[in-house]
Amino acid sequence: MRQEMLEIFPFLPDARGTVLICPGGAYSHLSDRESGPVARMFLAAGWNAAVLHYSVGERAGLGWKPLSELSEAVDVLRGMTDGPVGVCGFSAGGHLAASLGVYWKEKGLVRPDFLILSYPVITAGPYANEESVLNLLADGLGREEFSLEKHVTGDVPPVFLWATAADADVPVQNSLLFADALSGAKVPFEMHVYPFGVHGLSLATEEVAQPEKARLADPHVAQWAESCARWLEYMDLRRAW
Repeated sequence: MRQEMLEIFPFLPDARGTVLICPGGAYSHLSDRESGPVARMFLAAGWNAAVLHYSVGERAGLGWKPLSELSEAVDVLRGMTDGPVGVCGFSAGGHLAASLGVYWKEKGLVRPDFLILSYPVITAGPYANEESVLNLLADGLGREEFSLEKHVTGDVPPVFLWATAADADVPVQNSLLFADALSGAKVPFEMHVYPFGVHGLSLATEEVAQPEKARLADPHVAQWAESCARWLEYMDLRRAW
């Protein structure tokens, strides 16, 4: 893995584990608002943090390349810590994180210990974010492979999942489809759906607000970070990894 692809923040000596962040951007770019600010949030919660600058490119036929990069990054981080290593993905980054959770065993990849999925792209079906799906499609690969809700098994690690019901870019049905599949496979998960808020809210704080895109600070939605930190602590205490 190229060194510049993995941005590792200073490790805490007594951290609970490590969260690897996959920012969103429809597999065409990577969002700064879903990178550093999120890493600092996890550091404040007592977790080491890193950001993966995975391969993107408009109409690039990326296929499984970002997934391979993510698996390698989890392996690198696991060699640096004794604690659990999980992946937190936003939007298309959520699709990437969920892909590793779904496909790690079938494709001989590195299993993450947990997944944190923020308004994730999940399906390539009727509720798809078309830009994300089109950037992934490559020779020999179709929509079926990238519809993750169809490939969930009991081998998927525990999942924390949140979205907003008002998201027009990645409809909440993406999250609902994945939650239904997780439930059917008896995978432990926690899900939060907030009633209001556009796509791409990140932490939903003033630090990451984008008023020109109606991405406003929202104290109610911002609670996802605290809920996620409590979930991580609870699952750690239960040795759920």
